[in-house]
Amino acid sequence: MITTKNLTKHFKDFVAVQGVNLELKAGEVLALLGPNGAGKTTTVRMLTTVLRPTQGRAWVAGYDIFKEDAQVRKSVGVLTEHHGLYQRMYVKEYLDFFGQLYELGSEEREDRIKYLLHTFGLEGESDRRIGEFSKGMRQKLSLARALLHSPPVLLLDEPTSAMDPESARLVRNAIKKLRSEERAIVICTHNLSEAEELADKIAIIRRGEIIANGTPRQLKRHLLGPSEFEVQLRETWDGKDLGLSEMVEITAAGEDWFRFQTASPDEVNPEVIKRLMNDDFSVIRLGEVQRSLESVYLEAVHS
Repeated sequence: MITTKNLTKHFKDFVAVQGVNLELKAGEVLALLGPNGAGKTTTVRMLTTVLRPTQGRAWVAGYDIFKEDAQVRKSVGVLTEHHGLYQRMYVKEYLDFFGQLYELGSEEREDRIKYLLHTFGLEGESDRRIGEFSKGMRQKLSLARALLHSPPVLLLDEPTSAMDPESARLVRNAIKKLRSEERAIVICTHNLSEAEELADKIAIIRRGEIIANGTPRQLKRHLLGPSEFEVQLRETWDGKDLGLSEMVEITAAGEDWFRFQTASPDEVNPEVIKRLMNDDFSVIRLGEVQRSLESVYLEAVHS
């Protein structure tokens, strides 16, 4: 659904994006992470044909962004940082106007507007002027506009920005449902817990270049090392040598617990339990230590 090859954008002597390579299939969500000014918005603008790349190629929903720009624009739904909402228009009037721009028939427009207002909890607001809305409500209306024509590709910049927790959960659930409907979705966000919840793939961009790209699990392993596990014991841990030093690295320990890293947990973990039990230790729990996307992000941008 989205493929980029060496996508690059220069503004005179300033390199905004350099050699970006991405691959996103239908049904996948990509979280594009990076500091302010890293090149996230420029990348999205190139994918929507708002900006013409200096070099490189890209295809969105199967269309070439150079040769088939009109088809690309019809195939994407975009939520930008600045919504561009028409403050004096009524909500339903506004969505109907954009439905006409997308060349939707009157019956289809009515059905889509009704569905989207319900989806985002705005069904009781259709006769209000947009200028009366809070920032969070405007965000939801902008999402409804982006989805009005049922695009196969969504490009969302901070989709839950300024929302209360209930509204943010509503939007995240909507994104999950959209993914299951075989859409390709790109989310630019600073909310790392949200990215970890929603994304199948993570790309971290810094100074215009992709410095890390893969699934959350792949990036954790690549940047943070092998998986880490914690063993909780009933007895006091005496630091006994398990005889697995070639496969296990003890990383931390306490009075009745210890942690270890291993690159082969399926093979090593049963052996760890077996040897502990042979030495008369009672294993209460053995579980993987959860490592956050925040740790991955900080390791990537500061390495």
